[in-house]
Amino acid sequence: MKVWIDADAAPWEVKEIVFRAARRLKFETVMVANSSLALPPNAPTVSMVTVAAGANIADRYIVTHSQPGDLVITADIPLAAELVDKQVMVVDPRGDEHTADNIQSRLSMRDFLDGMRGAGTLSGGARPYDNRDKQKFAAVLDRYLAKALRDTP
Repeated sequence: MKVWIDADAAPWEVKEIVFRAARRLKFETVMVANSSLALPPNAPTVSMVTVAAGANIADRYIVTHSQPGDLVITADIPLAAELVDKQVMVVDPRGDEHTADNIQSRLSMRDFLDGMRGAGTLSGGARPYDNRDKQKFAAVLDRYLAKALRDTP
């Protein structure tokens, strides 16, 4: 299993949690972003892929290079939908898991809210990232990693 981070918008706290786990368990982690980001010290299994600037370029890279059984961390619902269809595990930085059972309703809600914002009837965005989000993400990541380690021959 490889862990991919849609790194342009992932909170630093999420990256730190993944980096610590990657150091401890030595699993491959790839950050993908439109601009180069600093790699963590003493984490040889973490790498950075810098893609060209532009809408969805990082998303396309992740979809093209991820494999079934990989884990992708992203808040991008359309990207999550493509990955779920590809049998890639997806979790957002708040610890919400995207699955075949819930992705279509989340995509519909995202499209509805996007339309509301575009019409000017809704403003604002997501609430600030907090410790509850961080703890939930860490717990979900731990569960995925434990399962991957159990399933690895």
